[in-house]
Amino acid sequence: MAEVTVRDVRKNYGQVEVLHGIDVDIDDGQFVVLVGPSGCGKSTLLRMIAGLEGITGGTIQIGEQVVNNLPPAKRDIAMVFQNYALYPHKSVAANMGFALKMQDMPKAEIDERVNRAADILGLQPYLKRYPRELSGGQRQRVAMGRAIVRDPQVFLFDEPLSNLDAKLRVQMRSEIRELHQRLKTTTVYVTHDQIEAMTMADKIVVMRDGHVEQVGAPLELYDKPANTFVAGFIGSPSMNLIDGKIDGSKFVSNGMHFDISETANGHDGKAVTVGLRPEHLALADGGFEAKVAIVEPTGSETHLVSRVGDKEIVSIVRERHQFSVGQSITLRPDPSTIHLFDAQSGARL
Repeated sequence: MAEVTVRDVRKNYGQVEVLHGIDVDIDDGQFVVLVGPSGCGKSTLLRMIAGLEGITGGTIQIGEQVVNNLPPAKRDIAMVFQNYALYPHKSVAANMGFALKMQDMPKAEIDERVNRAADILGLQPYLKRYPRELSGGQRQRVAMGRAIVRDPQVFLFDEPLSNLDAKLRVQMRSEIRELHQRLKTTTVYVTHDQIEAMTMADKIVVMRDGHVEQVGAPLELYDKPANTFVAGFIGSPSMNLIDGKIDGSKFVSNGMHFDISETANGHDGKAVTVGLRPEHLALADGGFEAKVAIVEPTGSETHLVSRVGDKEIVSIVRERHQFSVGQSITLRPDPSTIHLFDAQSGARL
C-alpha cells in the first residue's frame, strides 16, 4: 500500500489545456472518489495516475517514487475498467491469473492467489466458466479479482458500475466498499454519480472543467459546500439555489421572503444566493407561499416541485399528504440549515 500525491498536474491536448494544476493528497489505505460532470477531467487524471496518459506538467508520486515517466507495468497499480476488459476465450480463472502468468509467476502461486481472490469475491463456483456465461455483476467481480491477485499498492476504478442496472449497482457499491475495508488498499475511484461518491468515499474530490472545486469528507461537502457548484452537485435531489438579497434579518427574492437571522451575519443589503436543501423545507406557517407543480411519490417520502413566480423549488415531505397540482402550500426553511453564497462569485459566505 502507498499514498498517492498529485502536485500541480496539468494536461494539454495540443493547445487545449484540460487539467489546470491539480493538487490532490491520497493517504495510505484511503478510498478517494473523483467526481464531477462529464468532461471535468476526472478520468483523464485517473489515467495519468495509471500511466495511460502522459503528463504535461507537475508530478505524480506513488509511495516514495515519482512515476511521471514510468510505464504502467512499473507503477504497481491495478485498474478496473468500465467495460470489464475480459478475454472472452479464457476462463474466469485464466482471466484472473493472466497478468501473473505474464510475469512468469509459478503456477502454484498463481492458483493460490486466484483462489484467495475468488473466495473473497464469491467466484469459486464460476472459475471454469467463460465471460459470456456470466452476468454483468459476475463479470465485474472477475475484473476486480484480476486486480486483487496482483496485490498492488493502489487500486484504480474507472466508472466500474456504469454498465450495471440500478439494483446491481447498489449491491456492487456495498461489495466494493466491503472489499476495501478488508484489503485496506489505497483506492482511487472515478464516477459521475454523486450518490456513489457519498456512500463509498473516505474523501471526495469534486472536479469541474479541469479544476478541483472542493476536497473533503462526504458529509463535510454536503454540510459546508465551498461554492454553488458543489452545493448543487452534491445531494439528491439537488440543493435549491435562489438569488436575492438580504434585508435585515430577512432574505428577499421575487415572490418570497423568509427569516435568515441565524446566517445573515452583517451582510445586510448584499446580493446573495441562498441554498436550501429539499429536506430542510417544512410544510408550516411562517415561510413563503408556493404552488405545487409536480408530485413525485417514492414510497417513504414525497418529492414536491413547487413554483414561486418563475422559480422551481424542490422539497421533501415524509408524512403522507394528498397533494394536487396547482395547490397552494407554505414552505418554511429551517433557519439553522440555510446556506449563503456570494451572488457574483458563488463562493460560500
